[in-house]
Amino acid sequence: METSLIFFSQLNMCEPKEKTFFKLIYGSGKEETSKEAKIRAKEKRNRLSLLVQKPELHEDTLSSRSGQLANETRISPEEAVIWGESFDKLLSHKDGLETFTRFLKTEFSEENIEFWIACEDFKKSKDPQQIIHKAKAIYEKFIQNDAPQEVNLDFHTKEIITRSITQPTLHSFDTAQSRVYQLMEQDSYTRFLKSDIYLDLIEGRPQRPTNLRRRSRSFTYNEFQDVKSDVAIWL
Repeated sequence: METSLIFFSQLNMCEPKEKTFFKLIYGSGKEETSKEAKIRAKEKRNRLSLLVQKPELHEDTLSSRSGQLANETRISPEEAVIWGESFDKLLSHKDGLETFTRFLKTEFSEENIEFWIACEDFKKSKDPQQIIHKAKAIYEKFIQNDAPQEVNLDFHTKEIITRSITQPTLHSFDTAQSRVYQLMEQDSYTRFLKSDIYLDLIEGRPQRPTNLRRRSRSFTYNEFQDVKSDVAIWL
């Protein structure tokens, strides 16, 4: 019977067996110390890297804030006063639309203005396939039940859109857009004119941080039965 011999080059036959076994299982103390030193060195490099990046991060943040401030201060009190003349004048002005959208976000009701903007864009569509694609996107985002940004519409209006969405036209959302316009004009717009966001602008004061408030109770179409629908303004 032959006996196989296994040689361990790293063994020192002069060392005690316990010490030799410990080296085989755990490695030498020098190797462990070397690994720990490498880990500590890596951690130091990471910390130094963060320290180097911090000024750049601050610069980016300051740049972003400066850009927002510049956007706010370019609006003159005279321009802001015009927005108070009518809701239509507010929406027809680029800065007015952006400021009103910012106000709606503080009330968590920005889906109304986003739906209105989407409808305005939809009516500019030319290609039939583009009309179908955009109509479906608007329906899924704003109209259908449990849509991610569902707008407050009466059942009859939603039902008409649902039945016609397979063959949409450029006027498929006219009634719904008019309803949402009325809701914003009679509800959100009146509060906007009394808000700090607007009053600071017409007084030429620096913009203060905006506070989020609970969503107000939105009016439904039934509360506007006496308001005549002016769909023609969108044509």
